Amino acid sequence: MIANYTSKYAYIITTLGILFILSILVFFTYIFNKDKEYSNAIYPNVIIDNIELGGATKNDAKLIFEKKYQYIQNTQIRVQFEKENIATVSGQQLNIRTDAENLIENAYLIGRSKNIVGRLYEQASTLFGLREFTYTTTVVYETSALDKIVRSIEKKYNKPAKNALFSFENNRVVSFRQEEKGRRIKSEVLTSSIQKNITEAKNSKNPSFTVILEKEVINPEITLAKVNQFGIEELIGVGKSDYSHSIPEKVHNVLHAASKFNGVLIPPGATFSFNDTIGDITQATGYKQAYIIKSGKTVLGDGGGVCQVSTTLFRAALNTGLPIVDRTAHAYRVGYYENDSKPGFDATVFGPTVDFKLKNDTGSHILIQTVVDQENNLLTFNLFGKKDGRRTEISPVTLYDVQPPLPELRQDDPTLKKGVVKQVDFPAWGGKAVFTYKVFDSAGKEVINTRYLSSYRPWQAIYLVGTSD
Repeated sequence: MIANYTSKYAYIITTLGILFILSILVFFTYIFNKDKEYSNAIYPNVIIDNIELGGATKNDAKLIFEKKYQYIQNTQIRVQFEKENIATVSGQQLNIRTDAENLIENAYLIGRSKNIVGRLYEQASTLFGLREFTYTTTVVYETSALDKIVRSIEKKYNKPAKNALFSFENNRVVSFRQEEKGRRIKSEVLTSSIQKNITEAKNSKNPSFTVILEKEVINPEITLAKVNQFGIEELIGVGKSDYSHSIPEKVHNVLHAASKFNGVLIPPGATFSFNDTIGDITQATGYKQAYIIKSGKTVLGDGGGVCQVSTTLFRAALNTGLPIVDRTAHAYRVGYYENDSKPGFDATVFGPTVDFKLKNDTGSHILIQTVVDQENNLLTFNLFGKKDGRRTEISPVTLYDVQPPLPELRQDDPTLKKGVVKQVDFPAWGGKAVFTYKVFDSAGKEVINTRYLSSYRPWQAIYLVGTSD
């Protein structure tokens, strides 16, 4: 009896084992066949934006969503400023689209995991309907394109405040230009509003939006109402330079640039930036093309001659005893900077990276007044304020490591006719120029002790040779 029971139990176990093995074989056969069936297609029960993509190839799926959301490219976002439309941002400009393409790639990878256990789990889940893999698209765009649009709006509608300008006449300060308020658009608000509209574009078959450009008022630092608070009583320092032998275009730029500084006030404690004060140096702002040094070559460039102005201001700051915050010497010795000075007393500028800066530590406002003597080719910066008893010492210049000029250089110039040769640069000796700048306060205490070293490379005579017919 016991033997029969054991035999029957073994039979059942064997039968169940065979059935289990057959089930496994059937399962894997089914999975294998389905794997072949979906070799280039998305597995079933994979859903993006409520669209079941089972059986679709990646290209099929992409076409489905391109058609579904093609209207997003027609998005129109109008930007209004002071009740006027100033710009229209389109979906084409920003390349507005959904991220469906990336989601389709993810959807296609379901059931294709490199991990065999994970792959079998995902295949079984999708094929037997045990789980749905669902995704939702979001709207994306080219952020660089939006940044470019916002920057262009900033450039057009930002307006810096203008300080009142003054002059010193008959021992008193008088005004000759009223201050003006400036404005700054709220770029962060504009960007955020446009981004919000882009997100909402997916939910509208005709996406059209309006954004109101917000602004903030910038008040000028110096106004006519403060004229009696400036404490300007007398001349406290002078800087001069001789621009003889400059070409007419360069002379024009010297005069135009110098006018930007006439009447400017520097508040006590403020750091004064040459580049911030002069602004853009282009033909659009009144400058002419003159020869400048760029990448080791003499070429026509806007504003050649502006460094004559920064050099003159540098000399005025030294003679006044002001702290020099930022100064860069020229790469080589420029002849007209040494018409009336030893080498080393020059300051080059090239916005926005190379600047000349000084600090007003006098305790009173400083008024800049420029004077141009066109007959004698002299530029003067007069600084007015209130003397505080400081004393300045500038040592004699030491010039060493002197090197002769390089051989002359001739450059083709298509703006000149054939046979015309024009000299635009003159040979210059190289070398190092050094001087010491000391300032003592009213009690005789040394407050500034700076050693200025200018390294000039040797330069050559440069001739432009005409090539135009």
